[in-house]
Amino acid sequence: MADVINDGKTRVYWVTSIADISAPTVAELDAGSDFTERITPDGLSIPAETADVDNSSLASTFTTMRAGRRSYSPEVTFKRGDDASTDLPWTTLTYQTQGYLVVRRILAYDTAWASSQDVEVYPVECGERNTIPPAPNEVAKFTSVMKLRAEPNTSAVVA
Repeated sequence: MADVINDGKTRVYWVTSIADISAPTVAELDAGSDFTERITPDGLSIPAETADVDNSSLASTFTTMRAGRRSYSPEVTFKRGDDASTDLPWTTLTYQTQGYLVVRRILAYDTAWASSQDVEVYPVECGERNTIPPAPNEVAKFTSVMKLRAEPNTSAVVA
């Protein structure tokens, strides 16, 4: 059994309209903006968090927990571009902009959208952009912190 190498096998799109996040259509995804090549190699972070629910009782001698509410905290680090076409994430992802962050994993980046592909769809609202301080031998970067405005579908399938 071989391991999957992540390099070149992630696609990230910004989409403004999706009718059904459990089954986004190829047309809806094609209408989005491909931000993949503007994201730094380690710049896609969507940590999942699950709250603890203490379900022990007064009679308990050991604290037990159940899984509670889930949440995600998407944060994407982008490279800045030197013209409008290469700086689209900066001009698009402004404070309170709403849309959908769509992520496809473990399939070659340049594979076109097609039905039956697994995707993650996050309905988000953008927070304030964070410019990353300049450093020697690095490109200019910024981070977009996104807030979920509805429950995402992390097991969506392209229709």
